[in-house]
Amino acid sequence: MSTTDTQARPKSRRHALLGDRAGSYAIARHVRMSPLKVRRVVDLVRGLDVTEALDVLKFAPQAASEQVYKVVASAAANAADTEGLNSEELFISAAFVDEGVTLRRIRARAKGSASRILKRGSHITVVVEPKSARDAAKQTKKSTDEQKEA
Repeated sequence: MSTTDTQARPKSRRHALLGDRAGSYAIARHVRMSPLKVRRVVDLVRGLDVTEALDVLKFAPQAASEQVYKVVASAAANAADTEGLNSEELFISAAFVDEGVTLRRIRARAKGSASRILKRGSHITVVVEPKSARDAAKQTKKSTDEQKEA
């Protein structure tokens, strides 16, 4: 083994999503819904408090809201379990949807031909952090804006 193997080792997923900040995340992989449809729902709750986001998702008419609800609830439970954070003190700092595996099916058409049906899947990722992290980020943004104006 050379020293380059130890240096090329990828960082953990938690480090990539949160860095050294407190918080947690949850990922739902291989959800059988189109990423476009799931992104519509994720855009509704990004940046909201966890309790408020769960209320919004509970009454949202889209079918994808059920899957996003499960991921947000799981991320809040992970934060409570691993970090000891209260779910009422959390907000959704990042939420995104990646394209998953696409299942290819065939539909019979006229004259013996066929057309392809693409059944798309997606991966949903939700990151939750304490509200104090959001307040600290706002303070640093305000101070940098004031320095730019001066």
